[in-house]
Amino acid sequence: MKTVTFYVVALLCLVTTAMNAQSFEERATAISKNIEKITQEEKDALKAEVDAVNTQLEKGEITAEQAEAQKKELAEKRAKNIEERVAFEEDALAQLVKDKVDGKITEETRYLKFNFSNKKDTIRNKTGYRRTTSQFVYALGVNRMVKDGVAAEGFKWRSDFYEVGLTWNTRMAKNNNLLHAKYGLSLQYNNLRPDNNQIFVKEGGQTVLAPSGRDLDVARLRYVNLVVPAHLEFDFTKKKVDGEKVSFPTHKSVRVGLGGYAGVNVKEKQIIKYGDGNETKSKTKGDFNVSDFVYGVSAYVAYGEVGIYAKYDLQPVFNNNEIDYNNFSLGMRFDFN
Repeated sequence: MKTVTFYVVALLCLVTTAMNAQSFEERATAISKNIEKITQEEKDALKAEVDAVNTQLEKGEITAEQAEAQKKELAEKRAKNIEERVAFEEDALAQLVKDKVDGKITEETRYLKFNFSNKKDTIRNKTGYRRTTSQFVYALGVNRMVKDGVAAEGFKWRSDFYEVGLTWNTRMAKNNNLLHAKYGLSLQYNNLRPDNNQIFVKEGGQTVLAPSGRDLDVARLRYVNLVVPAHLEFDFTKKKVDGEKVSFPTHKSVRVGLGGYAGVNVKEKQIIKYGDGNETKSKTKGDFNVSDFVYGVSAYVAYGEVGIYAKYDLQPVFNNNEIDYNNFSLGMRFDFN
């Protein structure tokens, strides 16, 4: 898998020049749509396979125990397919961001395609007349597990998260720049790091912390959610007046966003490292009882393209646990306009 991924990334580097006729936002949108499509395809396929097993069970061709075992095997197979297929898209997105940071993708590229077909559109894009713009979003920070409104014990402060996504920002009033509707698609990567050499285990259908019996260098549970965020954004950037021309730039002053998100879990795995001299690393993929669906509230306060970002999962991290743990995240957010 690593070898194939390396060649995919290398190929992406080679075709960067050819793809420069397509804007950064358009390419990020295409990758996000591919991830969403992959997830839906695998979930639909799993549903059809489970229905087939249920039919066999109803006809008496297999026992209930056999049906349950087959369903578990099918779910693990589809989860692995999602992870492997999404990994290619994640590598493409990472390379795209790197190219953006390195300056290989510029706004001039975005306008180039208009110069030969529609000069009016080019000028309109540059002067900010459009009601809807797009941004690439990147966020990172720390996670805290919360129980009954209080930070739960047993987790390191180094538990972290990062988020990548694409948003669209629509000015709600024709001649006023204050209120905007901001919506899009994001991948949220959450890492939970147990303390005191503990790891996550499943006991009686619940996910709990248990001693590993080893001196661990690394122990973390990573789960990834594909979500649709939506915010009401207050942008205090002033409009620009140049003679008879009035434009409404964004992301140039103080911004405040209030809203939330909803989505689905696409993969989860536990990573453990230990060893004295000879390092041992293990990855356990599959079902750690992480909630299939997630929803929560989020907010940010920013100046220009940089801000402080907070999100809180209203949906408990784990299903069926006696104690509900919710995830609270706090960090930095970048909206590359």
